[in-house]
Amino acid sequence: MKRWIPSPPLSIALFVVWLLLNQSLHVTTLLLAAVLAVVVPLITKGLRPARVRMRRPGVALRLTLRVLYDLLHSACSVARALLTRRSARIAGAFVHVPLDVRDPNALAALAMICCLTPGTAWGEVSFDRTTLLIHVFDLHDEQVFIDLIKTRYERPLMEIFES
Repeated sequence: MKRWIPSPPLSIALFVVWLLLNQSLHVTTLLLAAVLAVVVPLITKGLRPARVRMRRPGVALRLTLRVLYDLLHSACSVARALLTRRSARIAGAFVHVPLDVRDPNALAALAMICCLTPGTAWGEVSFDRTTLLIHVFDLHDEQVFIDLIKTRYERPLMEIFES
């Protein structure tokens, strides 16, 4: 079974999304959804990073709650800056964050967290996986920002994926 459906959650999600997008339960729609649910995971199997082994679910839950809080807080801060300051007083900058984390899943999660947060518009992990380049909407202190990324996100991700 694992040979034909390497990622059951992905297959189920593809099947459901296809039905929702087509808003139909016609036989041909169901058949095409089933074909996509089997074929897409097989084709993309090599693109997925190593299997995830989450070692500290409590830390993962705390990190999730922290990220949700930070997303809301950052959205309010960005909105306030856009509404109350002139563009010339907003100090956008690229920041190179040195990385200690090496697990590909943790790196992907860190990049996603940073890119989803309002105020960070773009991110890139270097080829050697030692640096995360992030564009920050309004940077006040580069070292404070780097420390925030490392303590709030990188350390918990290291506990979850590498400990």
